[in-house]
Amino acid sequence: MDISPHATDDSPVHRLNPLTKLTFAVTVTVSAFALTMTWWPLLLFCATVLPLVIISGTLRKFVPMLLALWVPVALTVYLIQGFFYPDTHRVVAEIGPLELKYEGLVFATQTALRLLALMGGFFLLLLTTQPGALMSAMTQRGMSPKTVYVVSAALQIAPALTTRAQGILHAQQARGLPVTGLRGRVRALVPMAGPLILGALTEVGDRAVAMETRGFGTTRRPTYLTEVPDTATQRVARTVMGLCALAAVVTNVLGVLR
Repeated sequence: MDISPHATDDSPVHRLNPLTKLTFAVTVTVSAFALTMTWWPLLLFCATVLPLVIISGTLRKFVPMLLALWVPVALTVYLIQGFFYPDTHRVVAEIGPLELKYEGLVFATQTALRLLALMGGFFLLLLTTQPGALMSAMTQRGMSPKTVYVVSAALQIAPALTTRAQGILHAQQARGLPVTGLRGRVRALVPMAGPLILGALTEVGDRAVAMETRGFGTTRRPTYLTEVPDTATQRVARTVMGLCALAAVVTNVLGVLR
């Protein structure tokens, strides 16, 4: 699954400053978790994230990527919270010694929808932003190189692991290992885990060498090969989004809208 933006992609969302999209993802996440109404995260997702995904033209990539990660996580949340949520009174069903609890299902629904909003906001950022542009935009705003690296590495870890896993899978297929069907894919997991982990560790070493040769951590102010465009409108939009996130937190603290 290719989840990196192409150089030819050019939509209004792609042209936004990476910091604007990062602020949007953080604001959506904070708002989804701060307010306690059960269906609020779904409304937030449909009203803000989904329209931007459609405008950016990344819907065909966004939906499979979101479902591949969100569905297993949501099912796990439902199983754990549905059967083991503490201090409950209403039992929906009994499966052997286990009781499916109403309060647990409500909490699981809210948690799963919050994760949907979180993943949606950051997947939109990943699909419409070149990692280098994000790092340049953050550095040009005077952020610490260490902070920039941590944010960038966290956003790139999923695409990097996906690309490496696909490469290992193709190599196994070329050597005659059947990986079609559910049983074949499950059998391929074990031989894929070793190269995947070792490759990730090797990449960490390579990155450390590359960062050292490029002067990472120097105290001198760096110069920039390319300037990431920004506008006054986007700066105002980022401020407004920050205020919205702050208002959501204050609303939660004051106990409003519960």
